[in-house]
Amino acid sequence: MSRLGVWLKRLLVAFIGLLLLYQLWLFGWVLWWNWVNPDNTRFMSIRLAELRVKDPQAQLQQQWLPYGRISANLKRAIVAAEDGKFLDHEGFDWEGIQNAIEKNQRRGRIVAGGSTISQQLAKNLFLTPSKTPLRKVEEALITLMLETIWSKQRILEVYLNVIEWGNGVFGAEAAARHYYGISASQLAPEQAARLAGMVPSPRFYDRNRNAPGLAGKTATILARMPSAGVP
Repeated sequence: MSRLGVWLKRLLVAFIGLLLLYQLWLFGWVLWWNWVNPDNTRFMSIRLAELRVKDPQAQLQQQWLPYGRISANLKRAIVAAEDGKFLDHEGFDWEGIQNAIEKNQRRGRIVAGGSTISQQLAKNLFLTPSKTPLRKVEEALITLMLETIWSKQRILEVYLNVIEWGNGVFGAEAAARHYYGISASQLAPEQAARLAGMVPSPRFYDRNRNAPGLAGKTATILARMPSAGVP
């Protein structure tokens, strides 16, 4: 083997080794956060950096609320809106992914996604908003870690506490106080459905709270909530 071939082989081995170390690092955080509540996520860090470009003193709004204290209305609304098969799948809703692909092909642009709550949580905890193939592969690996180690209740608890719900607003408690001036434990069905409808575009709806279509989304989610299964 030539000297170049030897170096290429060494570089490949080194790359694979670094990749495995990175996966072990992620796995360690997933293990830790099964018992300890995360106080920061990749998405939070990204949004805070963006806010501090305009205001160096900017802070995020976020306050942890245990699963048992979060309104059952919000839990059902989120599952109804984001992942109706949450209790049944192991991280991936293959039928939902196929339906999203077909819908996007008909529209000629991305108008629907097939990501489950577990996939969205993986992205929020560790990744960026980019939609590159490499990021999707990493998202899938982290999703498998979450589904293997965490219970469905833990996945939903962390998801409800860390997802973005407005400009600098993260988690259910901050969202309920930001939009309604109450705790997430007090959310009524319609309030919960409206918050769930905001999840795909939280900063847009924060700026446009009476945006056309949000009322219709809220009504659809309300109708689905009674049949939404939650842990």
